[in-house]
Amino acid sequence: MRTVAMILLIIGGINWGLVGLFGLDLVAAIFGTFTLLTRIVYILVGLAAIYVAVDYWRAER
Repeated sequence: MRTVAMILLIIGGINWGLVGLFGLDLVAAIFGTFTLLTRIVYILVGLAAIYVAVDYWRAER
C-alpha cells in the first residue's frame, strides 16, 4: 500500500510541477478535462497524500 501511495504522490507531484511551470495538466491531457477518469485519478492522489501523511505521523510517534 505504501508503494502505491508513493507512486500516486509522485505522479501528482510531477503533474502539479508541470501545471506550475508550463500550465500543462498531464492527467487532464491524457484522460480529458474533468472526465470521470480524471476525477478518479485526482481523488486517488489526494487519498494517497492523506495515507502517507498519517503513516508518516504514526511512524514519528
